[in-house]
Amino acid sequence: MPFTLATWNINSVRLRADLVSRLLTEEAPDVLCLQECKSPVEKMPLEDFAALGYGHVVARGQKGYNGVAILSKLPLEDAGDKDFAGLGHARHVAARLENGVVIHNFYIPAGGDVPDREKNEKFGQKLDYLAEMRDWFNGDRPGKAILVGDLNIAPREDDVWNHKQLLKVVSHTPVEVDQLGQTQEAGGWVDVTRQDIPEGNLYSWWSYRSPDWDAADKGRRLDHIWATPDISNSAHGSRILRAVRGWDKPSDHAPVFATFDL
Repeated sequence: MPFTLATWNINSVRLRADLVSRLLTEEAPDVLCLQECKSPVEKMPLEDFAALGYGHVVARGQKGYNGVAILSKLPLEDAGDKDFAGLGHARHVAARLENGVVIHNFYIPAGGDVPDREKNEKFGQKLDYLAEMRDWFNGDRPGKAILVGDLNIAPREDDVWNHKQLLKVVSHTPVEVDQLGQTQEAGGWVDVTRQDIPEGNLYSWWSYRSPDWDAADKGRRLDHIWATPDISNSAHGSRILRAVRGWDKPSDHAPVFATFDL
Protein backbone atom coordinates (compact mmCIF):
# COMPACT_ATOMS: atom_id res chain seq x y z
CA MET A 1 0.00 0.00 0.00
CA PRO A 2 1.83 3.11 -1.17
CA PHE A 3 1.14 6.26 0.79
CA THR A 4 2.52 9.80 0.86
CA LEU A 5 3.30 11.48 4.14
CA ALA A 6 4.04 15.12 4.91
CA THR A 7 5.26 16.94 8.01
CA TRP A 8 4.77 20.65 8.66
CA ASN A 9 5.26 22.99 11.60
CA ILE A 10 2.15 25.07 11.04
CA ASN A 11 2.75 27.66 13.81
CA SER A 12 -0.94 27.79 14.87
CA VAL A 13 -3.40 25.47 13.17
CA ARG A 14 -6.31 27.77 13.89
CA LEU A 15 -4.60 30.86 12.49
CA ARG A 16 -3.48 28.95 9.37
CA ALA A 17 -6.36 26.51 8.86
CA ASP A 18 -6.82 27.87 5.33
CA LEU A 19 -3.19 27.08 4.51
CA VAL A 20 -3.58 23.52 5.81
CA SER A 21 -6.72 23.13 3.69
CA ARG A 22 -4.89 24.49 0.66
CA LEU A 23 -2.04 22.03 1.10
CA LEU A 24 -4.45 19.13 1.56
CA THR A 25 -6.34 20.18 -1.57
CA GLU A 26 -3.35 20.88 -3.82
CA GLU A 27 -0.95 18.16 -2.69
CA ALA A 28 -3.33 15.57 -1.16
CA PRO A 29 -0.88 13.63 1.02
CA ASP A 30 -2.39 10.54 2.59
CA VAL A 31 -1.07 11.61 6.00
CA LEU A 32 -0.18 15.09 7.25
CA CYS A 33 1.67 15.53 10.55
CA LEU A 34 1.44 19.00 12.08
CA GLN A 35 3.49 20.54 14.88
CA GLU A 36 3.14 23.70 16.97
CA CYS A 37 -0.64 23.60 16.61
CA LYS A 38 -1.04 25.96 19.60
CA SER A 39 -4.53 24.73 20.39
CA PRO A 40 -6.42 22.25 22.52
CA VAL A 41 -7.62 19.36 20.37
CA GLU A 42 -11.28 20.32 20.80
CA LYS A 43 -10.61 23.76 19.30
CA MET A 44 -8.60 22.59 16.30
CA PRO A 45 -10.53 23.10 13.01
CA LEU A 46 -10.73 19.35 12.40
CA GLU A 47 -14.15 19.53 10.73
CA ASP A 48 -12.62 21.63 7.95
CA PHE A 49 -10.05 18.94 7.28
CA ALA A 50 -12.56 16.11 7.57
CA ALA A 51 -14.59 17.77 4.83
CA LEU A 52 -11.55 17.39 2.58
CA GLY A 53 -11.28 13.67 3.30
CA TYR A 54 -9.06 13.76 6.38
CA GLY A 55 -11.48 12.32 8.90
CA HIS A 56 -8.95 10.23 10.80
CA VAL A 57 -7.09 12.23 13.46
CA VAL A 58 -4.79 11.47 16.36
CA ALA A 59 -3.70 14.59 18.25
CA ARG A 60 -2.45 16.07 21.49
CA GLY A 61 -3.20 19.72 22.13
CA GLN A 62 -2.21 22.50 24.47
CA LYS A 63 -3.58 26.02 24.82
CA GLY A 64 -1.36 28.56 23.10
CA TYR A 65 1.75 26.38 22.83
CA ASN A 66 3.13 23.21 21.29
CA GLY A 67 0.55 20.66 20.09
CA VAL A 68 0.91 17.86 17.54
CA ALA A 69 -1.65 16.32 15.20
CA ILE A 70 -1.76 13.55 12.61
CA LEU A 71 -4.43 14.00 9.93
CA SER A 72 -5.08 11.07 7.63
CA LYS A 73 -7.19 9.80 4.76
CA LEU A 74 -6.28 6.32 5.98
CA PRO A 75 -7.66 4.74 9.16
CA LEU A 76 -5.50 5.41 12.22
CA GLU A 77 -5.22 3.89 15.68
CA ASP A 78 -3.97 6.03 18.54
CA ALA A 79 -0.58 4.60 19.57
CA GLY A 80 0.00 6.85 22.57
CA ASP A 81 2.41 9.62 23.49
CA LYS A 82 5.46 10.27 25.65
CA ASP A 83 6.26 13.22 27.90
CA PHE A 84 10.01 13.33 27.42
CA ALA A 85 12.00 15.32 30.00
CA GLY A 86 8.84 15.64 32.10
CA LEU A 87 7.96 19.01 30.58
CA GLY A 88 4.21 18.41 30.51
CA HIS A 89 4.15 19.61 26.90
CA ALA A 90 2.15 18.24 23.96
CA ARG A 91 5.22 17.45 21.86
CA HIS A 92 4.74 13.82 20.80
CA VAL A 93 1.96 11.62 19.52
CA ALA A 94 1.99 8.30 17.69
CA ALA A 95 -0.52 6.60 15.40
CA ARG A 96 -0.66 3.16 13.80
CA LEU A 97 -1.82 2.60 10.23
CA GLU A 98 -3.74 -0.53 9.24
CA ASN A 99 -0.60 -1.94 7.64
CA GLY A 100 1.11 -1.87 11.05
CA VAL A 101 3.36 1.12 10.42
CA VAL A 102 3.65 3.38 13.45
CA ILE A 103 4.08 7.10 12.78
CA HIS A 104 5.75 9.19 15.50
CA ASN A 105 5.12 12.93 15.26
CA PHE A 106 7.60 15.05 17.29
CA TYR A 107 8.04 18.70 18.13
CA ILE A 108 11.39 18.87 19.90
CA PRO A 109 11.99 21.98 22.06
CA ALA A 110 13.69 24.83 20.21
CA GLY A 111 16.15 25.41 23.04
CA GLY A 112 16.10 29.19 23.42
CA ASP A 113 18.84 31.50 22.19
CA VAL A 114 21.91 30.70 24.31
CA PRO A 115 23.59 27.31 23.71
CA ASP A 116 24.57 26.81 27.35
CA ARG A 117 22.43 24.78 29.74
CA GLU A 118 23.89 26.56 32.75
CA LYS A 119 22.77 29.94 31.45
CA ASN A 120 19.66 28.84 29.56
CA GLU A 121 17.22 26.35 31.07
CA LYS A 122 15.49 25.80 27.72
CA PHE A 123 18.70 24.57 26.12
CA GLY A 124 19.11 22.03 28.90
CA GLN A 125 15.51 20.88 28.42
CA LYS A 126 16.19 20.33 24.73
CA LEU A 127 19.24 18.17 25.42
CA ASP A 128 17.37 16.24 28.12
CA TYR A 129 14.46 15.66 25.75
CA LEU A 130 16.77 14.19 23.12
CA ALA A 131 18.58 12.07 25.72
CA GLU A 132 15.30 10.54 26.88
CA MET A 133 14.30 9.84 23.28
CA ARG A 134 17.66 8.11 22.80
CA ASP A 135 17.22 6.01 25.93
CA TRP A 136 13.69 5.03 24.89
CA PHE A 137 14.88 3.84 21.48
CA ASN A 138 17.79 1.98 23.07
CA GLY A 139 15.42 0.21 25.44
CA ASP A 140 12.65 -0.47 22.93
CA ARG A 141 14.21 -0.42 19.46
CA PRO A 142 11.54 0.58 16.94
CA GLY A 143 10.56 -1.43 13.87
CA LYS A 144 8.25 -0.70 10.96
CA ALA A 145 8.12 2.91 12.07
CA ILE A 146 8.39 6.43 10.70
CA LEU A 147 9.49 9.43 12.77
CA VAL A 148 8.68 12.91 11.53
CA GLY A 149 8.51 16.41 12.84
CA ASP A 150 10.17 19.65 13.69
CA LEU A 151 13.28 18.32 15.40
CA ASN A 152 14.71 21.85 15.68
CA ILE A 153 18.20 20.73 14.66
CA ALA A 154 19.90 21.04 11.28
CA PRO A 155 22.54 18.31 11.57
CA ARG A 156 24.60 18.55 8.37
CA GLU A 157 26.80 21.34 7.08
CA ASP A 158 24.61 21.59 3.97
CA ASP A 159 21.47 21.73 6.14
CA VAL A 160 22.27 25.37 6.97
CA TRP A 161 23.07 28.41 4.90
CA ASN A 162 26.47 28.94 6.58
CA HIS A 163 28.00 26.16 8.67
CA LYS A 164 30.78 28.23 10.26
CA GLN A 165 28.56 31.17 11.18
CA LEU A 166 25.96 28.90 12.80
CA LEU A 167 28.25 26.69 14.89
CA LYS A 168 27.40 28.75 17.97
CA VAL A 169 23.74 29.27 17.05
CA VAL A 170 21.10 27.05 18.66
CA SER A 171 19.91 24.39 16.19
CA HIS A 172 23.36 23.74 14.66
CA THR A 173 25.75 23.61 17.62
CA PRO A 174 28.01 20.53 17.84
CA VAL A 175 26.44 19.39 21.12
CA GLU A 176 22.95 19.39 19.60
CA VAL A 177 24.08 17.68 16.42
CA ASP A 178 25.86 15.02 18.46
CA GLN A 179 22.81 14.47 20.67
CA LEU A 180 20.52 14.15 17.66
CA GLY A 181 22.98 11.72 16.09
CA GLN A 182 22.93 9.55 19.21
CA THR A 183 19.12 9.59 19.20
CA GLN A 184 19.00 8.64 15.53
CA GLU A 185 21.55 5.85 15.99
CA ALA A 186 19.73 4.44 19.02
CA GLY A 187 16.65 3.78 16.90
CA GLY A 188 18.56 2.83 13.77
CA TRP A 189 16.64 5.61 12.04
CA VAL A 190 17.40 6.39 8.40
CA ASP A 191 17.15 10.02 7.29
CA VAL A 192 14.79 9.47 4.37
CA THR A 193 15.13 12.99 2.98
CA ARG A 194 18.90 12.72 2.70
CA GLN A 195 18.63 9.15 1.44
CA ASP A 196 16.69 10.57 -1.51
CA ILE A 197 18.58 13.89 -1.79
CA PRO A 198 22.11 13.05 -0.59
CA GLU A 199 23.90 16.20 -1.72
CA GLY A 200 23.33 19.94 -1.76
CA ASN A 201 21.90 22.63 0.47
CA LEU A 202 18.43 21.80 1.69
CA TYR A 203 16.27 23.93 3.99
CA SER A 204 12.78 23.72 5.50
CA TRP A 205 12.78 26.86 7.68
CA TRP A 206 13.47 30.54 7.00
CA SER A 207 13.26 33.17 9.74
CA TYR A 208 10.45 35.72 9.85
CA ARG A 209 13.16 38.28 10.69
CA SER A 210 14.48 38.34 7.14
CA PRO A 211 12.80 41.12 5.12
CA ASP A 212 13.15 38.98 1.97
CA TRP A 213 13.54 35.37 3.08
CA ASP A 214 13.58 34.04 -0.48
CA ALA A 215 16.36 36.27 -1.77
CA ALA A 216 18.45 35.98 1.40
CA ASP A 217 17.88 32.21 1.54
CA LYS A 218 19.35 31.90 5.04
CA GLY A 219 17.56 28.66 5.75
CA ARG A 220 17.97 25.59 7.92
CA ARG A 221 16.65 22.02 7.57
CA LEU A 222 14.88 21.64 10.91
CA ASP A 223 12.06 19.34 9.74
CA HIS A 224 12.76 15.68 9.16
CA ILE A 225 11.36 12.35 8.00
CA TRP A 226 13.11 9.23 9.32
CA ALA A 227 12.26 5.55 8.93
CA THR A 228 13.45 2.32 10.50
CA PRO A 229 15.77 0.19 8.32
CA ASP A 230 13.12 -2.47 7.67
CA ILE A 231 11.04 0.02 5.66
CA SER A 232 13.47 2.80 4.73
CA ASN A 233 14.24 1.29 1.32
CA SER A 234 10.57 1.63 0.42
CA ALA A 235 10.80 5.41 0.71
CA HIS A 236 11.18 7.71 -2.27
CA GLY A 237 9.95 10.97 -3.73
CA SER A 238 11.28 13.20 -0.95
CA ARG A 239 10.77 16.92 -1.45
CA ILE A 240 10.45 20.15 0.46
CA LEU A 241 7.72 22.52 -0.75
CA ARG A 242 9.70 25.73 -0.52
CA ALA A 243 6.97 27.72 -2.30
CA VAL A 244 4.62 27.21 0.67
CA ARG A 245 6.88 29.49 2.74
CA GLY A 246 5.79 32.25 0.37
CA TRP A 247 2.04 31.78 0.80
CA ASP A 248 0.01 34.57 2.40
CA LYS A 249 0.65 34.84 6.16
CA PRO A 250 2.74 31.66 6.16
CA SER A 251 4.38 29.53 8.76
CA ASP A 252 8.14 30.02 8.84
CA HIS A 253 8.46 26.30 7.99
CA ALA A 254 7.81 24.55 4.69
CA PRO A 255 6.25 21.07 4.45
CA VAL A 256 8.49 18.04 3.88
CA PHE A 257 7.15 15.06 1.89
CA ALA A 258 8.06 11.42 1.27
CA THR A 259 6.26 8.44 -0.26
CA PHE A 260 6.46 4.89 1.08
CA ASP A 261 5.64 1.79 -0.98
CA LEU A 262 4.43 -0.65 1.67
